[in-house]
This record gives sequence, C-alpha cells and structure tokens, in this order.
Amino acid sequence: MGLGLVVAVLVVVGSRAVAERVVDDRPSVDQAERGPVLLVPGYGGSTTALETLATALPDAEVVEAAGDGMGDLRDSAQLLADRVDETLERTGAASVDLVGYSAGGVVVRYYVAALGGADKVRRVVTIASPHHGTDLAALATSVGGGACAEACRQLDPDSDLLRGLNRGDETPAGPRWLSWWTETDETVVPPSSAVLEGATSLSVQELCGSDVAVSHGDIPRDPVTLEVVEDFLGDPAGDGSSVDAAC
Repeated sequence: MGLGLVVAVLVVVGSRAVAERVVDDRPSVDQAERGPVLLVPGYGGSTTALETLATALPDAEVVEAAGDGMGDLRDSAQLLADRVDETLERTGAASVDLVGYSAGGVVVRYYVAALGGADKVRRVVTIASPHHGTDLAALATSVGGGACAEACRQLDPDSDLLRGLNRGDETPAGPRWLSWWTETDETVVPPSSAVLEGATSLSVQELCGSDVAVSHGDIPRDPVTLEVVEDFLGDPAGDGSSVDAAC
C-alpha cells in the first residue's frame, strides 16, 4: 500500500472517529440556567416508571422510545435528539436536563457522545443504567433464537454499542453527570455496571445505609430518588456535593 493511500485511509478513519465521539474540549453550557427536563424511559419503552418523576419535577416531560423500546437504542437516541431540538425551539431555553432510566441512560449517553447533545444538555442523570452492560442480556444473547431483541443485545457487556461508548471518555464535556443506582439491583447485573467514570456515581445504599433494599423497578419512583434528582438539577455547581435525602 502506497504512502498516499495510507494517509487517505487514516484521514477517513479519523473523520469517522470524530463523527462517532464528540470532542471533549468544548466549553460547558451555562450551568446556572436551568431549562426543561426530559425523562427517557428504559427497555420496552414503558413510561409508567417515570410518571412520579414527571409529576414531581418542574417543566418535566417524558420522551417516548422509538418503536416498542426494544429496537436499536441509537434510533431512540435520534428520537431524543429531535425532541431536544423541538423543546429548545418551543421554549426558547438554552439547554435541557436529561434523566434516563435503565436503558434510557444508555440512550442519553449515545445522544450526548455521538449526536451533538454535549452542546445542548446542562445536566445528565442516569438511574439504574447498565452503562457497562448486564449479565442478563449476555445470557439472553447466548441463548439465541430471538430470546433477546436488538436493544437487549446492545446491553450485552460486549456489544459494539457499549464498547464504543466506554472507549475513552465515558462522560463527554458539556453536561454535568450523575449516576444514581442501587446495590440491590437484580436487573443490572452486576449493579456496579451503573458506575460511570467521570460522573458523580452514588448508590442508594451509600446514602441511606447498606441494609436498604431498593429494586430496579422501584428506584425511579422511590422518594429518595426524587430528592436526589431535584438536588442535582437544582444545584448551581452541579458537582454532586449538594445531593442529599431524608432516607
């Protein structure tokens, strides 16, 4: 292969890498100006688990997942991108805050990392999200025979989607990040998969005591979760230091 062809290949590959991952040296959005909150549902697309948060948080809206919520998570991220643009245009806000539950947190991460969300998002909260996959998805993938839908396969710890998101910077610059999770999660296995490098990562048990048991399905509507999310979104600094709750 000639030198010119090698250089051309490297340029193309580098261009694709830039397109897939947002450069992390851009200035952060204005952290003092709170905007609308968009809530992103998890696997299967049900919005029921987020209704409590939607009621409790000011200016909060639930975003529907693409299709039945079991297809390509990147399609849901594109739908989220469209919803963010529509919300900013409709409200005149400078940025939005995003709260992703379970697989919705992975959708949010893909939007921020690959679809330009770093310039439009002030805060990101993920709740019980399998950022590094879940062994349940790996097991279902190994069974085959249609036991695991596309979104399920993308939550396999070894999926292309997760390996891409977790290669390098897990929390691109722009938003401030909080990962809120529970050590008694039996859906995200191991539960520590929810820990996100570069984010404030905090479990229910760290805040409320090791004897507290909160399930994957209960965490988005738990009163402690409501306090934690509101504290983080309302904190001018967004560094997680003000997060507290009456357990």
